[in-house]
Amino acid sequence: MRNILYLLLFSTQFFFAQSGFESGNAFYAKGKYTEAAAAYESVLKNNQHSSELYFNLGNAYYKLNQVAPAIYNYEKALVLNPANVEAAGNLKFAQKRTIDEFKVIPKVGFSKLLQDFTGQFHYDVWGKIAIGLSFLFFTFFLVYYISRKPLLKRVFFTGMSVAFVLLLVVLSAAFFEKRYYYSERPAIVFAEKTDVKKEPREGGKPLLAIHEGAKVYVFETIGKWRKIQLTDGTSGWIESIAIKEVK
Repeated sequence: MRNILYLLLFSTQFFFAQSGFESGNAFYAKGKYTEAAAAYESVLKNNQHSSELYFNLGNAYYKLNQVAPAIYNYEKALVLNPANVEAAGNLKFAQKRTIDEFKVIPKVGFSKLLQDFTGQFHYDVWGKIAIGLSFLFFTFFLVYYISRKPLLKRVFFTGMSVAFVLLLVVLSAAFFEKRYYYSERPAIVFAEKTDVKKEPREGGKPLLAIHEGAKVYVFETIGKWRKIQLTDGTSGWIESIAIKEVK
């Protein structure tokens, strides 16, 4: 009985999520961007998340000229699906509407190459690829084990070896991407304007002011203050209420 109730609850949530998503698309097609954003947000309230949903929500906010929410949702879309080319392209357009233009210090060396490779997929996707390779490895092993023909045994032993090596690579990529996912804490400034300070306290001369839509990285939290770093390497403290973390 309890399982049936869980199934009904899940089915109901799924139905309302699909309904909200489709309603949002319909409103967006009619140019009713405020209603579209509200419909997409209603889906999120039911804990239904997808790269496509965040992408569409970002588009609605972009049409409403709400820079920070647009950038935030494009970033969310890319977190769930780094290969979402449309979200990456629209994110660049939205960033052109921000006031601040901070340089981005490029990463170099082996860590950059590694991140470029693992960052192609979310760690969940790497995990699914690993499961597929595990089945492939087991299939090759099974055929190799029961086969009596030397040629087939050599072929499937080679396939088994390749699948095993690929499995190790994919598992390593999954673990690295997961560690990177939780160690990096990007956030978007939602305040129209906020000061970056040297210390986490009221008063004192600010280092600089940053504006709505700027991207920062969070490293530490003390009370209502967050230690952040800008894309150009500048670091300081801002109030937590001024930003919204992407992850």
